[in-house]
Amino acid sequence: MGGQLTLSQLDQKANDIREDIIRMLEAAGSGHSAGPLGLADVFSALYFNILNIDPKNPEWPDRDIFLLSNGHTVPVQYAAMAEAGFFEKEELLTLRKLGSRLQGHPERDMLPGLENTSGPLGSGLSQGAGYAYSLQYLDDNKHRFVYVMMGDGELNEGNIWEAAMFAGKNKLSQLIAFVDRNNIQIDGSTEDVMPLEDLRGKWESFGWHVLEIDGHNIESIIDAASMARAITNRPSVIICHTIPGKGVDFMEYDYKWHGVAPNSEQAKAALKKLRTLDGKITSGDFE
Repeated sequence: MGGQLTLSQLDQKANDIREDIIRMLEAAGSGHSAGPLGLADVFSALYFNILNIDPKNPEWPDRDIFLLSNGHTVPVQYAAMAEAGFFEKEELLTLRKLGSRLQGHPERDMLPGLENTSGPLGSGLSQGAGYAYSLQYLDDNKHRFVYVMMGDGELNEGNIWEAAMFAGKNKLSQLIAFVDRNNIQIDGSTEDVMPLEDLRGKWESFGWHVLEIDGHNIESIIDAASMARAITNRPSVIICHTIPGKGVDFMEYDYKWHGVAPNSEQAKAALKKLRTLDGKITSGDFE
């Protein structure tokens, strides 16, 4: 979609996405809060600047490919897609409903614009590596890129590292991965459950170009993706340091919100926090 919005407008899109996430989860009565809220800035950058896509033509042959590996965070992807015009925003309130196109984990055949089905963690990087291999060595199509989003807890899965090894060996420079480094997973801190550090060193040892950024700084996210596209001899991974539950103070940093949706009172409080930028602007009462 490339570059139409200013950084200020992208920040506003991220906040709109967060509000939509809260509304969706409240309506669904279940789902994941912390991860999607923490990824709103990355998805704003992806869908309104980085990805070369066309919401009006989701099957455009020259499009970039985006694959969500940590599928439980899909509310942030649905919200970004609706903001971008893939479907009407009213449909967001059907999240997790029987027969809805917006299932709790993405289903590729359900919704135009979704490129993969994910539920079991750890599969997305393998999918992305296969796609990037086909672009690089079979199609000789050098202007398309494959982007993969992963969670940090997901890196416990062995097939992530099998894919990392394959991509490094084959120098898949059209593969760009993101890691949501929010330091939580469903059972607690990642460093308590299964320590990941030295995370940068791990990826480098598999032959990847590594960038580490503030995952809430949209300019840094865009710049990192641009730098990754300029690397021509290896795959790239962007480690995005994020705050789980970002924008809602009673959710931030709390792993217990990993897989919990807000009730009506919590949603009302969360929306007030987001609409007033946590009290930075004056606002009236919110229903």
